Amino acid sequence: MRALQQRLHYRFTDEALLERALTHRSYAADHNERLEFLGDSVLGLGVAHMLYQALGSGAEGDLSRLRAQLVRQDSLHRLALELDLPPLLRLGEGEMRSGGQRRPSILADALEAIIGAVYLDGGHAPADALVRRLFEQVEISPAMSAAAKDAKTALQEWLQGRKMRLPQYEVARVLGAAHRQTFEVVCQVAELGLDALGEGASRRAAEQAAATSMLEKLQNRP
Repeated sequence: MRALQQRLHYRFTDEALLERALTHRSYAADHNERLEFLGDSVLGLGVAHMLYQALGSGAEGDLSRLRAQLVRQDSLHRLALELDLPPLLRLGEGEMRSGGQRRPSILADALEAIIGAVYLDGGHAPADALVRRLFEQVEISPAMSAAAKDAKTALQEWLQGRKMRLPQYEVARVLGAAHRQTFEVVCQVAELGLDALGEGASRRAAEQAAATSMLEKLQNRP
């Protein structure tokens, strides 16, 4: 926990808040969902402020798409891995056995909960500073607006521009309780023999994540 606080560049006055932020609902009743709710708003405000400062002439719609791109699950998942959160998560036995320590949704939620915990422990200034540190390697520029295009639309345009059929989306699995489900969707491009997996809190979000993953595969092909 001390090493994590060093990576966060923040020392908790109440370390119980950090412990709760790393606790999944499968482990204990005192879990991180309320902190995640709070952290999501703090994160959104921090990223919105960064974009507002960096892109003074950006239109509201472009700024909204860019914010959504930066705070989406796969982005937060990567940041959580960089902070080495998996071994620190407190999960129930079932979640541990099913690979919950590496599940993108659980890691993204934990990161948001940590941001919420910093906000409760130290206030807005350190929480905002944490958000800025997390995204300091992201170069924010007007060129990002084009990259923020809806992933499913971008994939469709890529395929249509090459006279290929539209991709197919299929739900592979639905995880979790009915009130808090995680969807896993497979995106298939049959003509190229490619498939990509996406995960999200709704089928639509999972399809977008799968389309994003497919676009990355297509862009990395020789």
